[in-house]
Amino acid sequence: MAQIEKKPVKIVETILRDAHQSLIATRMSTEQMLPILDKLDKVGYHSLECWGGATFDASLRFLHEDPWERLRKIRDGVKNTKLQMLFRGQNILGYRPYADDVVEYFVQKSVANGIDIIRIFDCLNDLRNLETCVKAANKEKAHAQVALSYTLGDAYTLEYWTETAKRIEAMGADSICIKDMAGLLLPYKATELVSALKETVSLPIDLHTHYTSGVASMTYLKAVEAGVDIIDCAMSPFALGTSQPATEVMVETFKGTPYDTGFDQKLLAEIADYFRPLRDEALDTGLLNPKNLGVNIKTLLYQVPGGMLSNLTSQLKEQHAEDKFYEVLEEVPRVRKDLGEPPLVTPSSQIVGTQAVFNVIFGERYKMVTDQTKDILLGKYGSTVKPFNPEVQKKCIGDAKPITCRPADLIENELDKLESEMASYKQQDEDVLSYALFPQVATDFFKYRDAQQSKVDAAEADKGTGSYPV
Repeated sequence: MAQIEKKPVKIVETILRDAHQSLIATRMSTEQMLPILDKLDKVGYHSLECWGGATFDASLRFLHEDPWERLRKIRDGVKNTKLQMLFRGQNILGYRPYADDVVEYFVQKSVANGIDIIRIFDCLNDLRNLETCVKAANKEKAHAQVALSYTLGDAYTLEYWTETAKRIEAMGADSICIKDMAGLLLPYKATELVSALKETVSLPIDLHTHYTSGVASMTYLKAVEAGVDIIDCAMSPFALGTSQPATEVMVETFKGTPYDTGFDQKLLAEIADYFRPLRDEALDTGLLNPKNLGVNIKTLLYQVPGGMLSNLTSQLKEQHAEDKFYEVLEEVPRVRKDLGEPPLVTPSSQIVGTQAVFNVIFGERYKMVTDQTKDILLGKYGSTVKPFNPEVQKKCIGDAKPITCRPADLIENELDKLESEMASYKQQDEDVLSYALFPQVATDFFKYRDAQQSKVDAAEADKGTGSYPV
């Protein structure tokens, strides 16, 4: 009998980033993470995804935490496992394209503070927007993983994905991620896609998906059988729904097969026991909406990621137009088509979603147009796979001439200007990067930080006056 080759599947653990971003709006604090790092470090994960995405913004804006300090503390507590972040290409962790010098400096400081693997994606799959980041990661000796933002549509054929993968390999990427942010990849389509990619490129393939549509665990099973190297999972208290499949479930699924992870379920159970009260607390306070834990098959109909669904709901609530929810859902695919059929991932998902809300609320399509919609139609985010609807483009931007070059080629270096703007608040080199991404939010945080430091200094001074004999 032929010996079956062992090929243990590797697991990226998302509990410290995407799991709580997807379920509780990125509100897990650094202090809640630190006590469990030692156990997470002992599991044997391929990596711990712990930074990037929305964690940077949420840390500053809602938690009054320095995201750089979070990264350093996690690095101190994790000695054996690689740390991973999510990076929006030329948009870094913000919502607009930044100059190359800011991108390069951000990569340099991310690696210096503890990041090993940088997952880089672009909301339009325009690879020109990833070049600077990949080169910077290569220069810093970090692992550059380039993501294909997975979506459905006429243009997104197997040939499109394999040709894009070839270009990613040629760019100098170290691995490829199929980034299925809306849970659109079905099990047998995963077999097809993974098989095609494995035949086309020699890079390791990582599959990232969300449980939103209810198929994700089955998709992982078929993908692993087709040769995928790595899957992204979340510890069970923060798994399923709009998050990832549960780590323990996937570990048990592959036990005793050639793909066996070898992970200790007892250790995983201890980690789950730690996070369960945090999940229960989030449910009690309303931070975790039970709706986010269910299956929403409409994802497959409208291609709306879970995070985008909750954004649409809150926008309609603000406008007292919650009864228009289904009209907006039906408008989303139409707007997406008008804007060149981009994948719906940050920031394109927010742009398409907000425009769909406006189209429905104002009763006329593109009567009110957001600046971001105009920017997409002007080519400021890059090129889309399909052409824009010419009538919509004309209505929104008039006779303005869209750009066709790499958008960042038109952005002059920004670092020196940013440094001078925020010099009075600077306590560490990284502060200029926080300011670059979120000027107002970062300034508010710097003021908060200074106020906290003043309190500490005053308390120390008080202690000092009382501690020496006169």
